Amino acid sequence: MLTLFGLLTALPAVLALRLLEPELVLPAFSVLLFVEAAFAVIAARLVQGPDSADDITVWDLAGGFTLIGCAAAVLGEPDQAALFLTEQGGPRPASRP
Repeated sequence: MLTLFGLLTALPAVLALRLLEPELVLPAFSVLLFVEAAFAVIAARLVQGPDSADDITVWDLAGGFTLIGCAAAVLGEPDQAALFLTEQGGPRPASRP
């Protein structure tokens, strides 16, 4: 399960770095992590595993995704999030040096 969520995080993150403008990467990564946290919560509710303090559970993954998603949202600028949520089809402004 840990490998699956790791791949589901790494692959879109690499694609976001390659395909999006640099100022859009943090908002996109934040949204990705919140969606993964939601899927982890659903998986944790469906899979009833043994309650052991020694093992990493799906609940731990959901909390980690949420924490890192919040950190990415805090580190990103508000205008970057607004740019991410606006229509992407319009002409792009000239980039700053």
